[in-house]
Parts: sequence; C-alpha cells; structure tokens
Amino acid sequence: MTAARIVVVTGTDTGVGKTIATAALAARARGIGERVLVVKPVQTGIGGADPDPHDVDTVAALTGADVIELAALDEALAPDTAARRAGATLPTVAEHAARVRDLATTGQHDLVLVEGAGGLLVRLDLDDGTLLDLAVALGADVVVVARAGLGTLNHTELTVAALRARGVEPAGVVIGAWPCSPGLAERCNRDDLPRVTGLPVLAVVPDGAGSLLPDAFVEAAVGWFG
Repeated sequence: MTAARIVVVTGTDTGVGKTIATAALAARARGIGERVLVVKPVQTGIGGADPDPHDVDTVAALTGADVIELAALDEALAPDTAARRAGATLPTVAEHAARVRDLATTGQHDLVLVEGAGGLLVRLDLDDGTLLDLAVALGADVVVVARAGLGTLNHTELTVAALRARGVEPAGVVIGAWPCSPGLAERCNRDDLPRVTGLPVLAVVPDGAGSLLPDAFVEAAVGWFG
C-alpha cells in the first residue's frame, strides 16, 4: 500500500492566514482528484465566552476534505502554555508523528496536510517539541504561509532559515491574505519573497477568501496558485 504524501503547513506567525491557505491547498488537491485529509495536531482557543472556531471545521466547510483534530485546549495561547494552565496533558511530538504516519498509510487518502499552530517553533507538547520537530520526524514537505505586509521578509527568512538548519528544504511560500488594494510594501514583498528566500511563491490567497461559499472557494482556489 502506498502511503499518502504528507505536507506540513506552518505560518511565519499567528494570524497569517494559515487555515485558509491549508484549505486552498486541500481544494487544489481535491480539484485534481486527490483524496485529502487535514490533521490539526493541537487546537487552542476553543473555550470561553467567545471561542475560536476549530480550524479543521473551517477547512471541512470550505473544501469537503476529511479532517481530524488530535488535541484541543480552551485558552487562546501556545499549546504548551494552555496545557500547563489547564493542568492538561498533550501528546508528544513523537506520538503526533506516529498518529500522522498511521493516518497516511490507511489507503484512504493521497495527501495528508498537517496544519501547525502559530509559527514553526511554537511548542506542541510539554517536552518542548515543536512543529519543526514534527516536520523533521515525518520527513514531510513544508509550506510556509506568510503575511503580505511590512515585516514579512524578515519573518519568512527566519522561518526558512530555521527549516534549512534542520535539513528541511521548504516547498515554497503561500501569501496568506493578499489585500484587495495592496500598497507599496505588499507589492514589493510579492516580488522580494522569492529573491530573499530562494523559494517560489506557490499561491497568493485573497484577503477574505474564507468568507466565500464552498463551491466558490473551491473554484477560485485553483487560480490562486501560480
């Protein structure tokens, strides 16, 4: 049985459009007939008076892809911080890797997308294991989701440098929320990101794309990729 290809999706920071970029990657793959599973190792922020939506629910609603969430915590904090404050346990990165490998070898999917939490070095467990550690353990391809605006060159270069320092060559960059009226910084960054990172810009996702109806999202997603 052939294992599904595994792609880890990381952001240069929180709030860069990683979930919608993950949905776009899923939509594109489903558009060429691939069976897609999206895995969220740890979701935070689901409790309180104004809980965040589960990222996997957003992806499923937009794309129809299969999804699974492995752990969830109430407070909108880094996973290890939220777990410590709640007195909760978390699976280790090694346990996450084993679960993802198992999911990739069921024969039910061609592509497994693993969406991180925040940036590359955010701790996913209580033993200082990071998304970078998970990507290395899985031997996965990595897609970096970046902001469009000022500061993104530095944040993206730092993320790419951290990956390369561990022997991981990223597949490329996705700009997670391209404004409808881009300014000078955004326009320059779109040109400069490939130059400073040595990576292709795989896709440019419009700001607000997550509000599209599912059929419109899936249809539009194909055009966001170069």
